[in-house]
Amino acid sequence: MPKISEATVAEHRARQLRNLLDGARSLVAEEGIEALSLAALARRVGLSRPSLYEYFRSKDDLVAAIVEAELPRWASLVEDALAGASGLDGKVAAYVRCQLEVMTDGRHAAAVALVEHALAEPAVDRIRAGHAQLLRPLVAALEAGGVAEAELRAELIQGLVDVAARLAQRGPSDAETVIEATLAQAIRGLG
Repeated sequence: MPKISEATVAEHRARQLRNLLDGARSLVAEEGIEALSLAALARRVGLSRPSLYEYFRSKDDLVAAIVEAELPRWASLVEDALAGASGLDGKVAAYVRCQLEVMTDGRHAAAVALVEHALAEPAVDRIRAGHAQLLRPLVAALEAGGVAEAELRAELIQGLVDVAARLAQRGPSDAETVIEATLAQAIRGLG
C-alpha cells in the first residue's frame, strides 16, 4: 500500500492532483505545449506513469483538467469585474479587460495555450461546458441592456477577446493599444 501524506486517502489524492496540475502548468510555462506529456509530467513530479494514469487517462484528459481547475477562479474574477461596473458599456469594458488580464497573466497563460492545442472531442466538450460559465455574466449584462441575440453577441465579443489576447502576448508594449482597440470594437458593435 503506498504511503499517503494526508489524514485521509481523499485528502492525499486531492493534494496529489493539485501538485500534478501545478507541475503540468509549470512544464507548459517553462518548456511550451509540446513538452507536455504524461511521461514528462511523471518525471517532473516524481511519480511513475502507472500512478499518473490513476489521475489522467490521456494527455487530453490532463489538458481538460488543467483548464477545468482554472475556470472557477476565472469565472469569479469575471463576475466580480462585471458586478463592479455600471452601464452596458462599462460592463462590456470590464469583461474585455478582465478576460484579457486573465488570459495574459502567467497563471492562466498555460491554460489558454493548451485550449488552442488540438484535442479530442470529449476533452473539447468538457472545456466548452466550463467555458460557458465565463460568458454567463456578459450574456446577462447584454440581456439587461436590451441587446438582441445576447448569447451570439457575447460569443462574438469573446472572439474579439481571444484574438486580442494572442496579439497582446506577442508584445507587452502593445497590450494597451490592443485592449483599447478591442474595447472600441466591442462597444461600438453593440449599438
